[in-house]
Amino acid sequence: MPDLSPHAAVSQATEFFHTRDFQPGVAGRDGHLRLLSYNIQIGITSTRYRHYVTRSWRHVLPHLGSFDSLNQIAGLVGHFDIVALQEVDAGSFRSFFINQVEFLARRGNFPHWYYQTNRNLGKFAQHSNGLLSRIDPCKVIEHKLPGVIPGRGVMEVQYGRPDNLLVLLLVHLGLGKRARLRQLDFVSELANQHRHVVVMGDFNCRIGSPEMNALLARTSLNEPADDMHTFPSWRPKRNIDHILVSDTIRTRDIQVVPFTISDHLPIAVDIAIPEGVTLKTE
Repeated sequence: MPDLSPHAAVSQATEFFHTRDFQPGVAGRDGHLRLLSYNIQIGITSTRYRHYVTRSWRHVLPHLGSFDSLNQIAGLVGHFDIVALQEVDAGSFRSFFINQVEFLARRGNFPHWYYQTNRNLGKFAQHSNGLLSRIDPCKVIEHKLPGVIPGRGVMEVQYGRPDNLLVLLLVHLGLGKRARLRQLDFVSELANQHRHVVVMGDFNCRIGSPEMNALLARTSLNEPADDMHTFPSWRPKRNIDHILVSDTIRTRDIQVVPFTISDHLPIAVDIAIPEGVTLKTE
């Protein structure tokens, strides 16, 4: 039986980085950017299906273990240039009123961070997406995604000059197929407005599903690898977390990171900065 404890997750991730090309440094200096997408489940550690029941109270009540999880996640994200976060709390009772995006940005030494609260339950919960970036975006736009039940969104993050942008669309899609079809139709309209596009996040559906097929058919997006299983983290069988890129972007070294803190595994890729795109770094 593999060791699925948080400390084992950190050890596995450390060994992973010792054998990969992902190294911290000045963002974009080598003409590449290291991207990571991670559903952190608000810092709740899940390593068994039964934890959805036994630890369900942690979705509504604060627990000290979340700080240990967040500190370990900060150590992970610090290896990357741009990080898309899903299932983050932007500061409520259950997170000790701490904005988890800001917490990770400060611990991971990211100078730029943004969050999009898609379901605002006041002091009880602030369901959000997050961005951590070593590069200064020229614009960040929040979009609400369509759906019968509100509470899903996409962050449009623009880098470079207006005449030659690198655009990231950070998403967390709904659980229902009908909702995802509408949401990905909306995402395809956003993606088609730009030449260099990355769409990354928790799609809640597999590559090859009708909704993903529709998205790929309507856009120039593709997935560099289609066998990146990220869920559940302790026995990954489903590829529902994705990083898609337009046909103008070259990629290398796409990997699922063995980091079993959340119920999802993070997914990472190294992209070449498209020709002519000028990034504003620190």
